[in-house]
Amino acid sequence: QVQLVESGGGLVQAGGSLRLSCAASGRTFSSGRTFSSLNMGWFRQAPGKEREFVAHIGWSGSSSSILIADSVKGRFAISRDNAKNTVYLQMNSLKPEDTAVYRCAVFMGGLPYSTNGYDYWGQGTQVTVSS
Repeated sequence: QVQLVESGGGLVQAGGSLRLSCAASGRTFSSGRTFSSLNMGWFRQAPGKEREFVAHIGWSGSSSSILIADSVKGRFAISRDNAKNTVYLQMNSLKPEDTAVYRCAVFMGGLPYSTNGYDYWGQGTQVTVSS
């Protein structure tokens, strides 16, 4: 069974940066597909709020396959290293409102900014931005 494990979260002051990683353990998913053939996404959820789309990246990592939420556009970037089975979320110019648990997941189909299109969710990593 493939699992996704996020890391890189922590406490940072406003204006600071963090890089989150999402590593896939295991070689194939139940569909027989490997990590390098899958589109991936990052979401976040703050206390008392709905899970929010952050970023999506296609299997190739090409710029045309990348979607970034308006709320973080210009500050966050998504990338991947298929040789390491890892997707990254670079977060710059962090704001207190970015505080949330960040989770990655595999895109299964549908709308890339909707949680309904994703499966194999990781446990998440906490990001806390102090003012």
